[in-house]
Formats: sequence, structure tokens, C-alpha cells
Amino acid sequence: MRISLIQMRVTGDKTADLENAARLVSSAGKNDLIMLPEMFCCEYRPQAFVENAEPVGGRVTEALADMAYASGAYVVGGSMPELDNGRIYNTSLVFDPRGELAAKHRKAHLFDIDVKGGQRFFESETLTKGDGSTAFDTPFGRIGVAICFDVRFASFIHGMEGIDMLAVPAAFNMTTGPLHWELLFRARAVDEQVFTFGCAPARDASKSYVSYANSIAVDPWGRVIARAGEGEEILSFDIDPAEVRAVRAQIPIGKH
Repeated sequence: MRISLIQMRVTGDKTADLENAARLVSSAGKNDLIMLPEMFCCEYRPQAFVENAEPVGGRVTEALADMAYASGAYVVGGSMPELDNGRIYNTSLVFDPRGELAAKHRKAHLFDIDVKGGQRFFESETLTKGDGSTAFDTPFGRIGVAICFDVRFASFIHGMEGIDMLAVPAAFNMTTGPLHWELLFRARAVDEQVFTFGCAPARDASKSYVSYANSIAVDPWGRVIARAGEGEEILSFDIDPAEVRAVRAQIPIGKH
């Protein structure tokens, strides 16, 4: 199975960001799964969520469907500010290789933190939380979708029935990223005996919220198998989904 994580630079210009995402997806070549970062089409700040919110079916939806169809891959479309009945959600749309919507996940755990001497950010000031977990089936296995802060909640991930892989669009910051990014993706991989993939925006120190970047892939043994740096990058790698079954057979820790 060929996978590419698109660690793209997010400018805050929606048109430019959608065009850049499409260019990078095309440049990634032949893949089975492609993932974009959290809030890939707007800056990661509360006012930008309000200014760029749109319903499912709008510009972002159409752009992602086109990317999936053109690439012939499943596309986990990072996340976008979704407008629905006057509320805004941090939402990830997943499209199948035909360009049809395969899944939708609304971030269930909003990023509300106040770290002394570090980052302060409250998504709940503008966003509404989702109310459930999300997974979709592919010929390669069942894939769970979570968004950033969701990955910290082990019981939430454990509730994703029968997943073989976990795809997480995310934007950890420069306070939590160096401490927890790799740790959490390795922990969830070992907990669930799955492949975990985290896709982040490229780092841009000029923004009010600075992404840690370092998009990552971890195997069911907890080994890091691919990792990006801080700049814009297409992180491509191959996995064998059968490794999930092999690990579970050797270390039977629970019901799958």
C-alpha cells in the first residue's frame, strides 16, 4: 500500500491553498491513500475559522473530490471549518478514488489549552465539537479518522471498532509538538496494534500559530517508519497492511 502525507504550507488564501494542495497531490504520483493537514485551507486561528467556514458541498468539498478522482486514491482531506446550521465544526472529509464522499469526521475533542509559559488556544470560542468516532473501509483495511487533539484520548481511539490504520490530520504547536507528537502516535500504534499516520502543515514562523510539522508514520510495533522535517514536503512510503494481523497474532492483547 502506497501512502503520501502532504505537509503543505498554508498561506491563509483559500484559493491559493486549494490550488497548492491539488498541485502537491498530483506531484505525489500513484498512491492508494493521500492525506492533507488539519485546516489545510485556512490559517489556524479562530477568526480565520469564521471567515473561511463553508458547508459540505462547497469549494473545499469540490476541490477534494477532484483531487481524489484525479489521483485515483483515497483522500483524507485534512480538515476544514464546516458551517452547518450556524455552527462551525473542525471537519475532515474523506473521498474514495471515484471522488465520492466516503466518510466525514467532526473533531470530537476541541483544542482548549493554556500552558504556562507556552501556548494558549481555545477552539471552543468559535468551534462546536463533534459527537462520535469515524472509520471507513477500503480494500486495504479499515481506517479510523481522528483530528489532532482527538489522538490524546486513548479510549476514544479504542472505540473505533476493527480499525487497521489511524489517519490523523493535525497541527501540534511548538510547545506540545516536541514533547508529545511522536510519543502519541507511537502510543496509539502500540495500544491498538495499527499503523498511525499524522499529517501536519509545514512550519511557518510568521504565523500566529506555528505548526510543529514533522508529519509521521508509525507501524503496529511502534516504530517510526517515515518522518518529515519542518518545510513543505510530500512524505511518501509503503506499508504492508498484513503486518497488522501478524503483530496481533504474536502479541494477542485484546479483541479485534
